Amino acid sequence: MSAARMTAQGQWDGSAPDTVVVQSKRRWVEFFLLIVAWGLGYSGYLLTGLNIDGVLPAEWKLVGGLWLGLIMACHLVVRIFIPYADPMILPIVFTLNGIGLAMIHRIDLIPAKNPERMINQAIWTLGGVILWAVIVIFLKDHRKLQRFPYVLFLAGLVMMLLPLVPGLGTEINGARLWISLAGFSFQPAEIAKVLLVLAFAAYLVDKRDVLSLAGKKLGPVTFPRARDLGPIVIMWVAAMLVIVYQKDIGTAMLFFGLFVVMLYVATERVGWVVLGVFGFIAGAVLAYFAFGHIRVRFNAWLDPFSNFDQNDQIIKAQYGMAWGGLAGRGWGLGRPGLTTFSWSDFISASIGEELGVTGLMGIIVLYALLVTRGLRAALACRDAFGKLLATGLATVMALQVVAIIGGVTRMLPLTGLTTPFMSQGGSSEVANWAIVAVIMLVSHQARQPADQLAANVDSAAPPVLDDQATDVIPRHAGGGPRS
Repeated sequence: MSAARMTAQGQWDGSAPDTVVVQSKRRWVEFFLLIVAWGLGYSGYLLTGLNIDGVLPAEWKLVGGLWLGLIMACHLVVRIFIPYADPMILPIVFTLNGIGLAMIHRIDLIPAKNPERMINQAIWTLGGVILWAVIVIFLKDHRKLQRFPYVLFLAGLVMMLLPLVPGLGTEINGARLWISLAGFSFQPAEIAKVLLVLAFAAYLVDKRDVLSLAGKKLGPVTFPRARDLGPIVIMWVAAMLVIVYQKDIGTAMLFFGLFVVMLYVATERVGWVVLGVFGFIAGAVLAYFAFGHIRVRFNAWLDPFSNFDQNDQIIKAQYGMAWGGLAGRGWGLGRPGLTTFSWSDFISASIGEELGVTGLMGIIVLYALLVTRGLRAALACRDAFGKLLATGLATVMALQVVAIIGGVTRMLPLTGLTTPFMSQGGSSEVANWAIVAVIMLVSHQARQPADQLAANVDSAAPPVLDDQATDVIPRHAGGGPRS
């Protein structure tokens, strides 16, 4: 809708040329979708108790009330601080998070060493929600994150390669992705992905003219100059270090693919994509022939039944999903605990067994919708940094889902990444909630009326130069600028 100016006599001036386009906040749509999200996760928790024990869990009222209270608290934060944010994002995230908690609780009921995984994950979820609220309430303007690209880039690289430090990194299930500190373990790559998206977005906004205009043309494709290849070479070397020493192709694909996608979005040059794809393929081929653990991963992908003892995890996951069939065994009626790490790396296989191919496809559609809403926020954003930031965060979510679910279903080699919002893991949970907070901030500013946005812009944010006039500097006969 549009708002016209009011004259001094108090009459509406319908002919006024200045209009403000106001998008609907659609907070009631979000409210009803959040109720649906609450019901989907909570019903999984209730059905698990009914199918396994024949009665509702003893704490069913308390669990339902706490989960609903947390959802409504987030809804109120959105209404007060970011009322124009996309109404689809929060319900999708709570649906994924709720189903993940319900599945972890279902696996907890299988006799095991750690029957309290769901409680631990619920605590991490609360921590992630608190961080989400802090970012939404206090950050306000995403352009504040644009100030320190090189510091963020260095911090991201350090976090990415931290598991390689002797005595600090820990190898689990064949991949060296964790570090142990003071009795706690976490994946620094989850923090690194957020830092690197911020760094890439800030760097590419600053350097996009050089990266997009300069270069040599080879046929229909324009390739960048050798002097501009520094960033992509650094990311290629870092990706190769991850493949070689952390023994994980998925993490390398995540970070290198993220950088190449953001380069393409910033410059619109196919040459960067061509160089990136060939560079990653070349590194992967070299690693395959040089290192035995890479060949093991490829063997588990292409021919797992050739070595049952070595590839028993992926084989059991395949049998479980096959047993689930189209409709699944039902909550609590399958045997997902037979698969190693069924509550973390292989939680999508657990869902495929108990909710069937239909349920797993529904989860994948939810991830696709979440990525789509992030890209939609990027398209609508008014500033270049926000566009790249939302694009990068949506891309890193998409690449992570493709890598882990593709590995579990044998579309790709298996990785040590987590399934966002569903797998047990504190670092992943908190980092992904931070990603959601920033995307919702960008979405809020993109959908906010222009007059309100101008009034609320933080003066400390970097200036937006997109609308500034270009100064033409005359040149004298010698070719240089006139003094």
